[in-house]
Amino acid sequence: MTEAQLDKPAIARIFAAQRANRVALKKRDAAGRIARLEKLRDVIVRRIPDIDEALHLDLRKAKAGMQNGEIGAVLADLDTAIANVASWMEPEHIEPSPHFAGNETFIQYEPRGVVLLYGAWNFPFAMVFSPLVPIVAAGNACIVKPNELQPHTSVIVAQIIAEAFPEHEVACLEGGVALAEALGELPFDHVFLTGSPAVGKRVMAAAAKHLTSVTLELGGKCPTILDDAYPIADAAAKIVGARFLNAGQLCLSVDHVWVPKERQSELVAALGAVIDHMFYVDGALQRERLPRLVDARNFARVKGYVDDVVARGAQVAKGGHSDLSDLTIEPTIVLDPPFDAPIMQEEIFGPVLPVIGYGSVDEAVEQIDATGKPLALYVFSHDQAFVDDVLARSSSGGVTVNNVLMHYVESRLPFGGVNGSGIGRYKGIYGFRELSNARSIFVQKV
Repeated sequence: MTEAQLDKPAIARIFAAQRANRVALKKRDAAGRIARLEKLRDVIVRRIPDIDEALHLDLRKAKAGMQNGEIGAVLADLDTAIANVASWMEPEHIEPSPHFAGNETFIQYEPRGVVLLYGAWNFPFAMVFSPLVPIVAAGNACIVKPNELQPHTSVIVAQIIAEAFPEHEVACLEGGVALAEALGELPFDHVFLTGSPAVGKRVMAAAAKHLTSVTLELGGKCPTILDDAYPIADAAAKIVGARFLNAGQLCLSVDHVWVPKERQSELVAALGAVIDHMFYVDGALQRERLPRLVDARNFARVKGYVDDVVARGAQVAKGGHSDLSDLTIEPTIVLDPPFDAPIMQEEIFGPVLPVIGYGSVDEAVEQIDATGKPLALYVFSHDQAFVDDVLARSSSGGVTVNNVLMHYVESRLPFGGVNGSGIGRYKGIYGFRELSNARSIFVQKV
């Protein structure tokens, strides 16, 4: 269903069919759920060349087949769920209180019901199917709306869902804002969104009309802090990988770096060397190594951040060049932007990295606290007292120490934000439980 074909009666029909099927899905045993997940996996594997091509056409992501990060992440999530869903579905027995000894108490995880899943534009394949895995594993029905800014991937997503699921279990509807708003009017049992805080507020407001529960995976200005002794070369390699992955269009990207003033020049030089190695040959940007910005609006937004700080007197230490014709902004480093500049107040979500020299770590943690609770915090230090101090005076959805992104990569840890960076947790068993209702049951025995 495309935007031009927006048909509210058809949407209502699909929604009603999924609601009518809730009990059947709830009663489906582990073998039945595993069969659905295995079918989805088989279809994805068969369509890998098409997925790869669609992501390249939409975002200029490198074609990597099975090694494509989005595809690999989804297959890993599927493998985890297939291997564990039977045990996740088992009742969780709880020892009763002493005065209820002899009775039976347990938690039964039941499906939430019908879930609305909004896909994201920055990872348009993974941010549909990674959440869909726990949605299906937990026994829910789902209506999926892939992101309209990535039309080639949206088509592939819709085709895969249509082949893997009957419509009364999982359905995919393609469209833009009008479709999103039409879906938001319906009384879903749960809504799952990966997106910006601004969109999260609108989705949460719509869900509140029906007291619908939500999982919001948002973002924030994920900071990195180095101490005065951590090896610069190691930190630089990891920071560049996290900042410029997908041209910085990643909610877990390193948004900006804090480093002792006396080490700032050394870090900037090391960052520049890594950037040259990753993205340039003989001084020429290799554009196939760097995805494009999603659209002209976001290109103008990110370029505007750089133009603004340059006008305020900040130095561009690396890059700064851009090309509107193919939505490319070269990897850029800016030094010590003013804290009141938009680049330090808003999530950058692009290939620009501010590097800020600090005299005291107090400056860093106070500024981090002033801009809200980010999705991630990265600390580089072998001094446990330094790490403990930063963690004690900050709050974030997750933390990786002496690396980047790893608290997300580790599937046995829950992933999510806090307040402005998100609500709820998923991945592995935490995703299963997030998409389930933990139903407390007391059985009188004595």
